[in-house]
Amino acid sequence: MSEIRSLERADIPAIAGMFQRVFRDEKGRAPPTLVAYMQRLYLDAPGCDPEIRPLVHVNDRGVISGFVGVNVLPMVLNGRRLRAAICGSLMVEDRDNDPLAGARILKAFLAGPQDLSFSETASDVSVQMWTRLRGIVLPQYSLDWVRVIQPASFSLSVASNRIKPARLAAPIARTVDSLYRKRMAPGEQRWSAVAATGTAQSGFTANDTDRKGFAAVVDRFIEPFPLHPDWAEGQLDYILGDAEQKPEQGELLYALVAARTGTVVGAFAYYARPGEIGRVLQVLALPGQAGPVLDCLVDHAARRGLPGLRGRTQPTLMEAMLGRRIAFVHVASTVLHSRDPAIVQACRDGQGFFNGLAGEHWCRLIAGHFE
Repeated sequence: MSEIRSLERADIPAIAGMFQRVFRDEKGRAPPTLVAYMQRLYLDAPGCDPEIRPLVHVNDRGVISGFVGVNVLPMVLNGRRLRAAICGSLMVEDRDNDPLAGARILKAFLAGPQDLSFSETASDVSVQMWTRLRGIVLPQYSLDWVRVIQPASFSLSVASNRIKPARLAAPIARTVDSLYRKRMAPGEQRWSAVAATGTAQSGFTANDTDRKGFAAVVDRFIEPFPLHPDWAEGQLDYILGDAEQKPEQGELLYALVAARTGTVVGAFAYYARPGEIGRVLQVLALPGQAGPVLDCLVDHAARRGLPGLRGRTQPTLMEAMLGRRIAFVHVASTVLHSRDPAIVQACRDGQGFFNGLAGEHWCRLIAGHFE
């Protein structure tokens, strides 16, 4: 008879092998670095909670055939301490013999002792399972935003993901972009590009910083959210350190945005790789300052030659994004489950700090590389 139980250290090689087959290479073996990483991520990282563990599904032959990854994030709602469980990789093998294994694993996870559960990478199939189990979709957190900076290079970056030789046209694309952007008037807003003179408002500047400098201001910007992370000791530094180890996405750049008075009004972190669309990990801003911070982010990326930017939405950024020629697409949904109506309502009202650092996109299992 099948069972669902907590992940044990001895299960890690089997779980890593399943992850390799399901998400990476169905015929390949899990490299030792992936095995070591999953052990650290799920059992040894700061914030791990012995009461809220990843779960494995063991079939009636005694073989592990399913898994749900879980990371615990301490949070605060109006001063009340909570435990949030982030649902990561949900995977099942041998579905033909047990088609409901995935639903049973998710149900067991949501029945855990955590105060709230969420995921920012739920597929359409996962959304159906969450909602059947009384979870909700958070639409304002469920969009990716896209800003085109250099149109020809942007198109080439998208095309080269499918057709590798397309990269050979990069010099031509850069020349076309340069001529096109120079013809734009200062401050002109177009969907197709950003003017060569930039978009940032005068009086605001983006100053490069490092992991330590960025981490030092994070709490200041998330405290206005009624529901926000209350990091375990060493947890934020671990998350940022992990996020930096994604060479295929590029270097993780940090910057602080300051007003003319020197007051830091925002910060951002994004991946930059020459010729590729930059992936934004996090945008932080004081209330009312999201617009200048976004402008500084776009100009920062433009100066480094990136063809565009892509990030995850938050309700506090949406108003500032309107009118800045930012497009929105739906790739995956942010979903939440809680038995506490106050938590559910706060999230419906956009009062929670989710996505990015308080989510999954920092994790190396998403777009990371393992030898």
